[in-house]
Amino acid sequence: MHVLSQVIPLSDYQLALTFDTGETKVADIKPYLQTEAFRSLQNHVLFNTVENKAYYVEWLDGEVDLSADTLWHIGTIRG
Repeated sequence: MHVLSQVIPLSDYQLALTFDTGETKVADIKPYLQTEAFRSLQNHVLFNTVENKAYYVEWLDGEVDLSADTLWHIGTIRG
């Protein structure tokens, strides 16, 4: 199980992620924005309200979330 130590929203609906192992990745959330559950995050102001909950990130007081494991799998290593 992956644990997030830091999450920073970036431009173009991406998240900069730092895991408790020290590994850093960038996850592109754009593909999710086309689904009903994530559609409200197309508003960039709302997207930027992402909260790190260690094992997942959430928006809108828990209405929308993604697990740290999912983010680790979709993320690309930052170079």
